[in-house]
Amino acid sequence: MDDQQRLEKLRRWRLVLGQAAEQKLEGMAGGGSLLDEEGIAMDESLAAIYDQTPPWGEEDASPSGRRSAGLGSSAPKLTKWLGDVRTFFPSDIVSVIQGDAIERKGLKQLLFEPETLRQIKPDVRMVATLMSLRGRIPEQTKETARLLVKEVVDDIMSRLRDQITRAVTGALNKRKHSPLPSFSGLDWKRTISRNLRHYDTNSGLLIPERFYFFDRAKRSREWTVILDIDQSGSMSESVIYASIIGSIFASLPSLDTRVVAFDTEIVDLSEQCAADPVDMLFGIQLGGGTDIHKSVVYCEPFITDPKKTLFILISDLYEGGNQSALIRRMEHMKQSGVSVLCLLALSDSGAPSYDAELAKRLSGMGIPSFACSPDRLAELVEGAIKGKDLKELAATLSPVKV
Repeated sequence: MDDQQRLEKLRRWRLVLGQAAEQKLEGMAGGGSLLDEEGIAMDESLAAIYDQTPPWGEEDASPSGRRSAGLGSSAPKLTKWLGDVRTFFPSDIVSVIQGDAIERKGLKQLLFEPETLRQIKPDVRMVATLMSLRGRIPEQTKETARLLVKEVVDDIMSRLRDQITRAVTGALNKRKHSPLPSFSGLDWKRTISRNLRHYDTNSGLLIPERFYFFDRAKRSREWTVILDIDQSGSMSESVIYASIIGSIFASLPSLDTRVVAFDTEIVDLSEQCAADPVDMLFGIQLGGGTDIHKSVVYCEPFITDPKKTLFILISDLYEGGNQSALIRRMEHMKQSGVSVLCLLALSDSGAPSYDAELAKRLSGMGIPSFACSPDRLAELVEGAIKGKDLKELAATLSPVKV
């Protein structure tokens, strides 16, 4: 390692460890400051969140000045900090820092300022925060908040719509033509072009040797997909992803899609889901208790053809209702022929906290219970429609082993 690489490594450690490590690290570097002007600005941005600074809006109580200066009491200073963070750090790190700012420094209170919201990098965590605060957002900030949520929704839609659409239509259209005779399904163009050699010039008639028919895979409402979403506070990312994915399902004519959100009460979001996913998200109330059994009872009437129904329960399984009755209903649903999944989380945040005992019982009944990233859900839906073993498929998709 040459001197330049060594200095860069020390500089990175200085940014990670903060001012407390400055003297020792500068001594290891041979004296002199490790941070240039840009490094000092990065250091101040990190200090505002991770050092022992006063909360947002309070005066700086630190005698040292620079490193623990905080952001002061004005919204303009916060706006500058948000701009600095987006300038100095890559987008995935910005999301983490913003999230930590919410938890550590009371940033929620300043999300009510339109000028602050305009500087926020839209991400799923920020949308979850806005959803939890929706009843407190002042009128002058609502439109800005809605635009921020729409940006996140549009991004997720653009990422997932094509792959989900391909997966569903591909599974339903395993073969384009069928030998089963049906006049209404006759493919005239293909039948004529494939039988031109059998044209009788004397009679002027085309006498087909073989007829070709379209199959009925594209007819409307071929499968029913039910998303039953736990909207307790710990499931915030999963609620957002599941709701948006529900909107994608609802846009496919081959699926009859139902989207239900629950805590101790139930909200049927199916109509909103098909219309405007942004409005739908603002209609969700994060937090509250959990009654999974009650939601499953509500969803059961939507199952009209069990063998062509996919039921996805999205929950950490911390049941506050009747757990024994829930287990019996889930087992009955599975035995009737429904493809049943339990997603402990639908997010990019890794392994969730969940009721391991209940997850194990469901898994033992043949109901896969695991965490899944949104990008892999298309494979699950495709596998269910094709009749694949969902437990085997889940084992290849999930970092959580139940």
